[in-house]
Amino acid sequence: MDKTPEIATGEAAAASVETPPPAAEAASAAAPATPEEQLKKAEHAALELRDAWLRAKAEGDNIRKRAEVEVANAHKFAVGEFASQLLAVKDSLEAALAAESASVESMKSGVELTLKQLAGVFERFHLAEINPAGQKFDPHRHQAITTEEAAGEPNTVIRVLQKGYLLRDRVIRPALVIVSKAKDGG
Repeated sequence: MDKTPEIATGEAAAASVETPPPAAEAASAAAPATPEEQLKKAEHAALELRDAWLRAKAEGDNIRKRAEVEVANAHKFAVGEFASQLLAVKDSLEAALAAESASVESMKSGVELTLKQLAGVFERFHLAEINPAGQKFDPHRHQAITTEEAAGEPNTVIRVLQKGYLLRDRVIRPALVIVSKAKDGG
């Protein structure tokens, strides 16, 4: 009869594969490093950490320097857009002065158009007039030049000598006003 070798299965197959004894593997992995090897590893780790720290410090310095340059440029060129819008107003005024035989009516019309042009620039840049005639005196927005006796409620703006201006919500020039005071009785 033919005899064919049997193929081992299951536990018998696992037992027949040669594997190194577990004790020998553990001994090679757990071999204590010499003090010189430990020192080299620690020095290498310290160098890596120092290098990472230096790179982070340099990156922080670069970010700070870039931010300083951006802030300086923002301050330097902050009014650039506003100034470019005012150039059209200046051009209109120069054209009016260059007109040799302009009538009073045409000059007045030109000045009115230039004033509208300037008002448009002010509006685009959130620059608003303070014209408080008839309003209660507000020391945060108005500067009283004098007081006058007047009928009506005291401490009311009765005349505006010079308009004030707000940039968004900040007063950049208070309105110069005359404020009413109560009439002396008698």
